[in-house]
Amino acid sequence: MSFSFFKILRPKTPPEVAKSIKDSLMALDTKTVVEALEEVEKNFVTMRCMLSGDGESEPNVDQVSQLVEEVCKGDIIALIIHKLPVLGWEARKDLIHCWSILLKQKVDSKYCCVEYIEQHPELLDFLVVCFNCNHAADASGDVGIAMLALHSYDNKEIALNCGIMLRECIKFPALAKYLLESPSFELFFKFVELPNFDVASDAFSTFKDLLTKHGKLVSEFLADHYSEFFDLYEKILTSTNYVTRRQSLKILSEFLLEAPNSPIMKRYIQEVRHLKVMMTLLKFIQNAHLTHTTMSLAFEIIVLFMLSRHPMYVFVANPNKPRDVKFILTKNREKLLELLHNLSPGKGSEDEQFEEEKEFIIQEIERVSANHSLSCSLERIIIDDPPDVLSNPIATELRIDVT
Repeated sequence: MSFSFFKILRPKTPPEVAKSIKDSLMALDTKTVVEALEEVEKNFVTMRCMLSGDGESEPNVDQVSQLVEEVCKGDIIALIIHKLPVLGWEARKDLIHCWSILLKQKVDSKYCCVEYIEQHPELLDFLVVCFNCNHAADASGDVGIAMLALHSYDNKEIALNCGIMLRECIKFPALAKYLLESPSFELFFKFVELPNFDVASDAFSTFKDLLTKHGKLVSEFLADHYSEFFDLYEKILTSTNYVTRRQSLKILSEFLLEAPNSPIMKRYIQEVRHLKVMMTLLKFIQNAHLTHTTMSLAFEIIVLFMLSRHPMYVFVANPNKPRDVKFILTKNREKLLELLHNLSPGKGSEDEQFEEEKEFIIQEIERVSANHSLSCSLERIIIDDPPDVLSNPIATELRIDVT
C-alpha cells in the first residue's frame, strides 16, 4: 500500500525557485491574468523566505548566494522590472522586500545584481519612465526612452514601488551615475510637481538621493552640466506650487554646501540671477496672504534663506561678492534689515547660533551698503508688492528698472 500522500514536500533548491519565478513571470503573457498572478505571488513568497528566512529560521547563506546568482543568470532581474506594472499588490510588496537584499548580496565578492543592471542600464530608465499597466507586458528588454510614452511616476499604483527600487539602486555609485547622466533624469523636474502629493513627495525623495548620496559624483555631474541643470532647477524654485518651492530650497541648500560641491557653490553665488531668484522668493513670503499653517512653513523657508543652511546666507557671507550682488544687497537694505530684525528661531525656542548668524548677516549687509557706491549703472531691483505673486515669479515679483 502506498502512503505517498504522507510524504513531506521537499523544499525547492535555489535553481528551482529561480526557474519557477521566471516561468511564472513569462506566463503572464500566455495564461489568464488571475491564474498567472497567483503563481507569481506564490513564487515571490518562496523567494522572500529563502532570502530573509521564514520567521523561525535564518536564511541559508549559501542558498541566498546561489539564488542571487541564478536570478542574474536567468535574466530574471529584467523580467521582474518589466512585469512590475502588471503585478498585484501582494507580489509587489514581496518584491520590494526582496529587492534590497538582491542588490546588496555579494557573490564571489561582487554585487551580482548591481553588475547585471550596469550591463542593462535601460532597466533604470524603465523604472523612471515605463508603460502603464495596459502596455507593460509588451515591453522588451531594450526599451528606449523615446518609445516610452507613459511614465511610472504618472501611475499612482506603481509610482511608490518604482521610487523605492530606484533609491535602492542609487545607493550604488555606478547606477547613480547612469541615472544622473541619463535623459530620464530631467523628468524628475516634472515629477516633483505632479498633482498627487504622495507621488510628488516620493519623486522628491529620489531626486534628493540622486543629488546628495555621492558628493564627488554629483560635483562632477554639476561641473559638466552646470547651465542645463540650474536652468531646470530655477523653474522648480520659482514654481507656483508652494511645497515644490519649499522642498527644492531645502535640497539646494544641502547639495550646494556639501564639501565636494564647493567649486559649484562658488560659481553659483557669483551669478546675480540666482540672487534675484532668492530675493523673489523672500518677497513672496513677505507679500503672500498666508494661512496660519502656511505661515509656520513660511517661517522655515525664511530661516533657510537667511541662515547658514541656505544659499542666501552664502550670497551675503561671500567675501568676494560681485559688483552686481553688492548692488542688489544695497538697494534692498531696508527691506532685508526689517525682515531680519523681525526674524526669530520660532515660538518658545532659543538658538544662540541662529542669533549669531542673523547678527552677522545684518552687519554684513550694513557694511556692504556703506561701502558700495550707489552711482553705479546697474539693474535696480526693489522688493515691492507685486500685482500677482504667483503669475510670473521673475517678471512680476521683481520690479526691474534698467538705468
